[in-house]
Amino acid sequence: MRSDGVLPVELPDAVREALLAPLVDQNCHGVRRDDLTRARFETLLSDAGTPAPPGTTHFDTPVGTAVRRWCAPVLGLAPHVPPAVYLARRAELGATEVNRRLLGAAGIATFLFDGFDRFDGLDGDLDGDLDGDLGRPEVLPPAEMGQAGGAGTARVVHIERAEEEVARTAVSGVSYISALAQSLAARAVRAVALKSVTAHRSGLHLDPARPSRGAVIAAATRRLACPGERLIDQVLLRHLLWTAVDVAREYGRPLQFHTGHPHYGGARQGAHAGRGGPAVHGGRVDAGAFGTPDAVEGRAVPGRYGTGPAPMTGFIMAVQPVGVPVVLLHCHPFHRRAAYLAGVLPHVYVDVGAALTRSATGSAAVMAELLELAPFHKQLFGSGGHGVAETCHLGALHYRRGLAGALAARLADGEWSASDAVRVAQMIGSGNARRIYRL
Repeated sequence: MRSDGVLPVELPDAVREALLAPLVDQNCHGVRRDDLTRARFETLLSDAGTPAPPGTTHFDTPVGTAVRRWCAPVLGLAPHVPPAVYLARRAELGATEVNRRLLGAAGIATFLFDGFDRFDGLDGDLDGDLDGDLGRPEVLPPAEMGQAGGAGTARVVHIERAEEEVARTAVSGVSYISALAQSLAARAVRAVALKSVTAHRSGLHLDPARPSRGAVIAAATRRLACPGERLIDQVLLRHLLWTAVDVAREYGRPLQFHTGHPHYGGARQGAHAGRGGPAVHGGRVDAGAFGTPDAVEGRAVPGRYGTGPAPMTGFIMAVQPVGVPVVLLHCHPFHRRAAYLAGVLPHVYVDVGAALTRSATGSAAVMAELLELAPFHKQLFGSGGHGVAETCHLGALHYRRGLAGALAARLADGEWSASDAVRVAQMIGSGNARRIYRL
């Protein structure tokens, strides 16, 4: 990433170079490659995936303001141009050029692409995609996204997706067990990590114990009678998680969990956008930049599932003897609890994800809190980029700006040396990810 005005404070040259060095983005999703209307663009910027209330705009948010301030110059505009001017320029350049500029300027060395299996033949069914637009033809496939950003790509695959495929094909409760292990193993061979979105299925209040084989067979038999339903059975969810742990141990893969920012929703097809649910486009619920169809089907509502990683502490502790790294994703606004777990449990890592993009200049406060609580070798950068390339670009930018401010304060107080600051910037920006994902 270029240094022009990116870092908000004066820093020693070596520290600036470490902050501006290429990053490993350990959590990103697909971005659109088609031209977008203003309404669609704003929807993809929003947390809820809904239009702004009448007479308002999603440009009047921290991320909307950041788009005008930081993305506009990348597209050849002055900072702070009006939304209409920004969108006109975006349309003039076309999606391909916009993606090339914004992803390239983000300064990413490697994208860990969430949902890679939708594009590489591991799962041919694109219906009911856990990542909303991911897997649809208007979304950049991983290879093209990497090419646009001048970066490499690696796979992160959803364990729930493997289970859904097994539920469609298994012929008995017994075969379900073996087929699930085989399906996860086939994915692990081609991935750098496995990921669970169980937070959006039933929350993280799960019994941490492994279920008995008999209980799994009985639950799987019931599951096979209605294989098209979303997996919410507690026994099968626990079995899926522990099967993933076993596979992750065998293949040396970390296991990621979405634990933080709640996904709001509750609408189904036919609901009115702006009346308590997501927008519906062409018969398909729009999950927005944060959302997933699991979230918008009423299974992730404020106060029920938006409780952060605390409820899964028992499971995380039960995994510790196995030795599988656990990465807590999208921890904001529960990042302090996640940072505490990373500090006291040797196999836990923490990521703030899309909070950096959503909070914009507030990302400095988030980064400062993480540095207070979590070991530096346990923190990982992830943009959480999704939907539009602006989110990837801003995730990287606000990470660098936030960490720069936190490092400058420690240098000014004499708490750290410049070499300390360089080492921490290198670890969080790429070194930790390269180590645990074996890049």
